[in-house]
Amino acid sequence: MWTLQDAKNRFSAVVEAALAGVPQEVTRRGKPAVVVLSADDYRRLLKGAAAARESFAEHLLAFPAPEIEASGIEATGIGRAEVRPRDVRF
Repeated sequence: MWTLQDAKNRFSAVVEAALAGVPQEVTRRGKPAVVVLSADDYRRLLKGAAAARESFAEHLLAFPAPEIEASGIEATGIGRAEVRPRDVRF
């Protein structure tokens, strides 16, 4: 783990270690800030994340649909609120 100042001073060593396959963690003010990793590792992570992610349409279709009775009221007994528009004078 590198402090930000050390990572700036020895950036070549940080990059060399990342290229060797060892992700390099950098802290700022004592807290984890970033991880430097090789471009190949980054692409591999992106590819894995994209493969595991479903499309937005699949995400929406995965939501359970409420069952609708013939009267238009959901099977749960919760129907649509009866709201009437208010009178407005122009």
